[in-house]
Amino acid sequence: MKTIILSTKTTRTGYSIIALVSALSLTACQQTPDYDYLAGETMGTSYHISYQLPDDVDEATIQASIDKRLKQINDSMSTYQADSTISKFNQLGKETSIIIDADFSHVLDVSRIVYEQSGGAFDPTVMPLVETWGFGSTMTVDRLQSPPTALEIAQAKALVDFDSIIHKDKTIYKTKEGVELDFSAVAKGYGVDVIADVLREDYKIRNYMVEIGGEISTAGVNNQKQPWQIAIDAPIEGSTVSERETISVIRQPINTHNKMHLATSGNYRNSVIFDGKRYSHTIDPTTGEPIAGGAPSVTVAADSVALADAWATALTAMPYQKALETAKEQNLAAMFVVLTDNAKTNNTDDSIDDWQVIETPAMQALRADKKS
Repeated sequence: MKTIILSTKTTRTGYSIIALVSALSLTACQQTPDYDYLAGETMGTSYHISYQLPDDVDEATIQASIDKRLKQINDSMSTYQADSTISKFNQLGKETSIIIDADFSHVLDVSRIVYEQSGGAFDPTVMPLVETWGFGSTMTVDRLQSPPTALEIAQAKALVDFDSIIHKDKTIYKTKEGVELDFSAVAKGYGVDVIADVLREDYKIRNYMVEIGGEISTAGVNNQKQPWQIAIDAPIEGSTVSERETISVIRQPINTHNKMHLATSGNYRNSVIFDGKRYSHTIDPTTGEPIAGGAPSVTVAADSVALADAWATALTAMPYQKALETAKEQNLAAMFVVLTDNAKTNNTDDSIDDWQVIETPAMQALRADKKS
C-alpha cells in the first residue's frame, strides 16, 4: 500500500495536518471515481479541496461559487481589510451599534459558546495582550527576559473583555471603550464549513475533503472509495513541512453520518525555553501571560470545523492538565500530543519516540469506529 499526500499545510500557530488517501493496486476492471482538485488563497493562507466532480457542473463554476463565499467572509471578518465589518466595529466607540451579517453572527455565537465553556481561555478580544507581549509570527526569549510590567499587562488585560460585546438581533455594540474583536482563531474553521456547505448544498457533492490553513472537513469517501484519513504530526521542534513524522492517523468514522470536522492547534514551532520552562506565543487571556506547560499539539473533532477550531485554540491556551480535564468535562473528542515521562526527565523532544498521544474518551470512541 502506498500513501499519497493530498494536501499539507503548516499554519502560523505551529502545526501541520496531512490529508491522506490509501492508494491501492487497481486492476483494469477497477475504475476509480472522477475526482477533481481545487486550490486558492484566502484568509492569509490557502485552501485545498478534493471532491467528486458532478456530471453536470464544471470545475470553474464550483470554484467561482467557493471564491464568492470566501470573499463574503473576508468582507465580514478580515481584520486586514479596513472596510470589513469587523474592522468598522473595532473602530467604533462604546454604545455605538453596527449591523452584522449572518456569517459574523454565527462566528460570534460559536465564539461565545467556547468562551463560556472554556472559562475564558478562548477569547476573541485577546489581541491587546498579544500586542503587549510583542508576539508576532516569531517567538523570542527577549520579551520573557524583559517582560511587560504588571501595569502594562493590567492595562492590556482591561481591554480583553468579551462580556462587553453585546449581540442583539442583527446588531452588536461594545459597552467598554477600546475593546476589539479578532476572529482569526475561528474564521478559518468557519470558512471550511462554508465551502463544505457550497459543495453539499449547491452542487449535491457528497464525497469531498476541504482544508483551509490546516483545518479540515471531510465527507463520504476518497477517490479510492475509502474513508478519508487525516495524519497528525509529531510536534518535533524544528521540523518542517518537508521533514515531518506522523504520530497518529484519524480515519473518518461511520457514526458521524460519514462526515468529520477537525482542527489542530499547537505551539511547538513557535516557542522558547526560558528558565527551564517552555513558553509558547499563545497568551492565556485569564492570566495575561504566555502559556508555560501547555500541550504542544491538540486536535479536536466537533460538530463543525468552526467549533473544533475554537476549542483547539482554547485547549492550547491552558496548561496541559487543565486542558485535558476541561476536554473531558466538556465531552470533547480531543487528542493531545505531549512528551513522554522519559523525554521530560532527559529534557529531549527531538524524536518521535519522545512523544505520546493522550485521548479523551470521546476521541477514543470516535477513533474506535472503523478502527481509525
